[in-house]
Amino acid sequence: MSVAKVIELTASSPAGIEQAVAAGLKKCSESVKNIQGAWVNDVKVVTDGAGNVQEWRVNLRITFVVE
Repeated sequence: MSVAKVIELTASSPAGIEQAVAAGLKKCSESVKNIQGAWVNDVKVVTDGAGNVQEWRVNLRITFVVE
């Protein structure tokens, strides 16, 4: 029998959503092992005064198996 745990984190990138997700997973994998999957819970952007996107932010829920 396996036990899985879900954690939530926020990651960002000026390049786009995919890069923000990849950065979040990479950083998480430094301390969390057995990552099984993730889903994007929320997407936000930071803009400048003219409405141009400066940074993409994603809220991730990451699932991993507890040893």
